[in-house]
Amino acid sequence: MKKELIFLGPPASGKGTQTARLSEYLGFPHIDTGSLLRAAIKNATPEGLEAKSYIDKGALVPVEIVAAIIKNRLAQDDCKNGYILDGFPRSVEQADILEGINAEIDTEPADFKAIYFDVNMDLLMERIIYRRSCAACSTIYNLKTLPPKHEGACDCGGELIQRKDDNEETAKVRFETYFNETAPLTDYYKAKGVLKVLDANGEIEDIWNRLLQVVG
Repeated sequence: MKKELIFLGPPASGKGTQTARLSEYLGFPHIDTGSLLRAAIKNATPEGLEAKSYIDKGALVPVEIVAAIIKNRLAQDDCKNGYILDGFPRSVEQADILEGINAEIDTEPADFKAIYFDVNMDLLMERIIYRRSCAACSTIYNLKTLPPKHEGACDCGGELIQRKDDNEETAKVRFETYFNETAPLTDYYKAKGVLKVLDANGEIEDIWNRLLQVVG
């Protein structure tokens, strides 16, 4: 049966780390809506050109345009067995739109799951404050729990940098925004009986094994 997966969870909950691995394991695509939008603009698709017109004015791209880009992507052949959707939906309104997209695209019943990465808040803050990424290869480290072999340098030799927003003050704002705007999705999907809560505390390998059990 086709698997349709979305990941929910606050910043630094580990979604990105597990998404890439799960996509390779299951053999179907990880669809990052941000990258999808940038590609549509770069390739000058009709939706991309329309999105660019809003971005050039400093305005938000209307959800209808983003939804059209996502629908085109989910309808492609490499999604016929399933997909992992990242960055959409971010609200209950967008969740309704995604449900409509799946209803149009799916020719047979599909296994849809919304997987919530449940992490202790203190751990989330620690992950953000100690997070570093390689300027050359984008590998992500944690100075406390997953340090590089050599201090200040990636294992590839590249320079390790800290994102400007990876600090406690900014993180608190990001968490507040998430729980105000996106967290209601957990109630939405729980009511539909498709929400799966993943214990995302602990070591990466342990979380991976729990994720496989949740995905089924």
